[in-house]
Amino acid sequence: MTEKRRAKVRLFVEQPLGAAQPVPLTREQAHYLFGVMRMGVGDPVALFNGRDGEWQAEVAESGKRGGVLICEEQSAPQVTPPDVWLLFAPIKKTRTDFIVEKATEMGVRRIMPVQTAFTNSERIRQDRLQAHAVEAAEQCGGVFVPEVADLAKLDRVLSTWDPTRRIAFCDEALAGETGRLPAAPGPWAILIGPEGGFSEDERTRLRRMDCASPISLGPRILRADTAAVAALTLWQSALGDWE
Repeated sequence: MTEKRRAKVRLFVEQPLGAAQPVPLTREQAHYLFGVMRMGVGDPVALFNGRDGEWQAEVAESGKRGGVLICEEQSAPQVTPPDVWLLFAPIKKTRTDFIVEKATEMGVRRIMPVQTAFTNSERIRQDRLQAHAVEAAEQCGGVFVPEVADLAKLDRVLSTWDPTRRIAFCDEALAGETGRLPAAPGPWAILIGPEGGFSEDERTRLRRMDCASPISLGPRILRADTAAVAALTLWQSALGDWE
C-alpha cells in the first residue's frame, strides 16, 4: 500500500481483523465515516479491536445506515500496555472525562472509578466513560482500549484485593515530604483520592496493607486530574514502557 493510501481516520471495531476480512459497520460508525468525515468507496480506514493490532482497510460499501470495510494489511502489531491499573475517585464530569482519556493515552490496563469517604460524585455513566476511552485510543494511535469498570466503593474493592498487585496511593498529606515509588516489578495499581483527600480511616487501612505504598507527588497538593497524570508519568518512567 502506498503512503498516499495510508488512512488518516482510525476506528475501533469489535469484529476480528485479518487479511481480506469484511467488517460491517454499525449505524453510528457509518454516520461518522460517511456523514461526518465524507468518506466513500475506496477510501482507506485504519481499524483496531484491541486484539489483532492495527489493520489498513478500504471502504467497500457505504450507506447512511451501514457499510462494509475490507481489511487489506496489518499496519501495526498488537501491543498490550504494562500491567498497571488506575483507581480514582470521580470528580466533576469534564475532569473525570479528562482522567479517563489521559489514562488511556498513557497506557493503563484497567480504569476503576472508586467511591471514597469524601467522593463528591455518587454515580457515573460507565458506558459514556468507556466511549471516551475508545475515542482516546482512536486519536492517540493506540491499539489497546482499557476496560472502564463501574463505580465501586473503595472499601469493597480493597476487601477483595489481590495482594500480588501492589498499590501506590497518592496521599496529599505527604506533599513536600519523601514518599517515593518503590522499584518493585510486577502488577501495580495507582490510587488517586478525591478532592477532599483520603479519610483517616482510609489512610490507616491502606497503610496496613503490605502491598500498598503511600507516595508523594512533590511539594504541592495537586488537583485530582493533575495527580492522575503525574502519578502515571512517574510509574511509566520508573516501571513501565517509558524506560
